[in-house]
Amino acid sequence: MKKRYTLEQKRWDSPVEYTMPERTRVPASFSIGNVQIAPATVLAPMAGVTDTVFRRFIKNASQFSAATDAADVAEETSNQQSGCGLIMTEFTSADGLSRMRETKRKRYLTYYDDEHPISAQLFGSNPETLADSARIVQDAGFDLVDLNLGCPAKRVVACNGGSGLLRDLPLIETIFKAVRSAVTIPFTVKFRMGWNDHHIVCVELAKLAEDCGLNAVALHARTREDGYTGQARWEYIAAVKNAVSIPVIGNGDVRTPEDAAAMVDATHCDAVMIGRAAPSNPWIFRQIAQYTATGKYDQPTDQDRYRMIRDYFGMLVHEIEIEEAAEATRAAAITASGQVAREQRHRDCVGKMKQFASWFTHGVPGGGALRKQIFESKKGPAVLDAVEAFFARKADTLMQEAEELEAILN
Repeated sequence: MKKRYTLEQKRWDSPVEYTMPERTRVPASFSIGNVQIAPATVLAPMAGVTDTVFRRFIKNASQFSAATDAADVAEETSNQQSGCGLIMTEFTSADGLSRMRETKRKRYLTYYDDEHPISAQLFGSNPETLADSARIVQDAGFDLVDLNLGCPAKRVVACNGGSGLLRDLPLIETIFKAVRSAVTIPFTVKFRMGWNDHHIVCVELAKLAEDCGLNAVALHARTREDGYTGQARWEYIAAVKNAVSIPVIGNGDVRTPEDAAAMVDATHCDAVMIGRAAPSNPWIFRQIAQYTATGKYDQPTDQDRYRMIRDYFGMLVHEIEIEEAAEATRAAAITASGQVAREQRHRDCVGKMKQFASWFTHGVPGGGALRKQIFESKKGPAVLDAVEAFFARKADTLMQEAEELEAILN
């Protein structure tokens, strides 16, 4: 069977359980070029996941509640607005971006004002095309542009993109110089340790990035051959940090606030990037910020999970309504092709709801029943109705149990 790199398969192999270091915390802030990022946490770019809806959802999920803001969270040790300091787009093909019509390009580069600071990630292997696409990203108002040298998917590597480029450092140098000369916004790179254990290039690559004027590097501490298996080898993050003076962002096996603090303690990295943990625990950034500020953090309640599922699915439906309203202003009537596009958007919306259902219901007692209803739904509103009904039943059950317990105690 062919090896596929889908997010659903990116599970942790026997994850190490860390305890909180006594003194080390995730830094309150760091800077990439002239962009201040607070706190020093980054949402990793994930194909099929980090679209504008999910990014804004993470921002909202990461906010502290009003009850804890004033009492517990010191501004100098935590976030001003959100527990997630920097968000990143899904990786986008530079070749495709440079060839797209302006209207289609906007769909790939859509973001909202409340997403700043935001970085757009590109992949490709042609220096001129990557430079052109970086200019497009800059003109679109993004705060940073990032080059993907980490994706292990075969279809990307086959085009010499993602981690495929790790076998050609001279070409990477040419790309670095072309993109750096094309834009004035901060330019960063996310990469893996190397192609395999016999071809580890992360320290050399980080030095090359610094020499070419890049503003920060992010290392996923696995090789391309590793995929998402085994343990991330944080010692290589430490080696990169020791080798360069630009900010180093650590990535790999951060599932909890304890993991984030342990990574900073072990590597002295400037920031922590979180990928796989975010869809199943969107509160992880808030939890890290809470721990940084107070030494403790909250676990999500059933009510938190209800609001999370309802809000995210509601945002998906609302995004479709926005797109359809925009189309209506451009055309007096819906053409046949427009109707097909509309139906496809609704299918994509429900498909994404189903994709996220297994993550969002993780840890919810009886969540299997909700997942079944979501998988059987055909329309977005039907999914929202299923969510409302499921949590209403849970609330009724909890109230009944409380009343029975009170009757026993009395």
